[in-house]
Amino acid sequence: MTVPTAPERADGILAVDSGGSGLRVALGTAGRGALAERSSGVPVRTGERGLDPGHLMGQLVPMVRELTAETGVVRPATAVVGAAGLATLGDALRDALPGALAREFGVRTTGLAADAVTAYAGALGARPGAVVAAGTGLIAIGTDLTAWRRADGWGHLLGDCGGGAWIGRAGLEAALRAYDGRPGGSAALLAAAEEEFGPMPGLPGRLYPRPDRPAALASFAPRVAGCAAQDDPVAVDVLRAAARHIAESAAAVCPADGEPVVALTGGLAGLGDPLLVPLAEEFARRLPRARRVPAEGDPLHGAVRVAVGLAAGVVGLPIDGTLFSVVRGARDTPGRTK
Repeated sequence: MTVPTAPERADGILAVDSGGSGLRVALGTAGRGALAERSSGVPVRTGERGLDPGHLMGQLVPMVRELTAETGVVRPATAVVGAAGLATLGDALRDALPGALAREFGVRTTGLAADAVTAYAGALGARPGAVVAAGTGLIAIGTDLTAWRRADGWGHLLGDCGGGAWIGRAGLEAALRAYDGRPGGSAALLAAAEEEFGPMPGLPGRLYPRPDRPAALASFAPRVAGCAAQDDPVAVDVLRAAARHIAESAAAVCPADGEPVVALTGGLAGLGDPLLVPLAEEFARRLPRARRVPAEGDPLHGAVRVAVGLAAGVVGLPIDGTLFSVVRGARDTPGRTK
């Protein structure tokens, strides 16, 4: 990239949150944290080797150029990328991204983290506990600060139970049941689905080819919550089942000793009482010794926190090479993001 004439910042940090709904980026300094942010609504593609580093960099470079002009941070020395799917689909990112960040931006230390790790860091910082990151997908992660435990996060085809795409899919299934005249259908959800997506016979053709299918499914979750708020029994049951799944995942990763703290982060909290009321009941039943706390920040805030810690040489969270790895002194290797 063309380097602007602004002075370089040796303490510059770059933070990235790559999720099912797109990319969010912050640029700042170790002393002041994030100075400015940008976002893209395009999720990073998945290819033969998993998450596509070339597609990620193609979005990241122009956003960082804009942020550089705004902040004067030209060559951030430390970068942290939190990516949904990193644990199972992250081979290409681990191989290519540190070199690409060194080549494009002068990054010398790169942290690669599952989005659950950056969600944890944003919500709780470096203290023992458990966090459920519930947005388009869903993953729970917990730590006693010596090792990570995770539950779910298997993607919208195999898991992410209770997440936005799961709720949206369950709502659309109930709509299709009502359209067919099968048991378990909901006339209210059918009306909402046709308003959102058009006539039901065309729904598969509109959803299946989309590269952002999880986000498209999750876009229907607020309509499910709206029907539940109007006491539609099928929608109420969908939200109760989602609450049960969320609490089960939290219980599976919560540290066994003491009175751990538990937080919920992600956009799903925006569904309001139709989800949050049954969720409070499920947490009380399954985690009676845990203390629920509000999330201090979101996954991008967590990526900033981890980047600041890496820049200072103090992280405080487990580095295991899968959920969280750190690469120092990455060299420019041409073509590795291709």
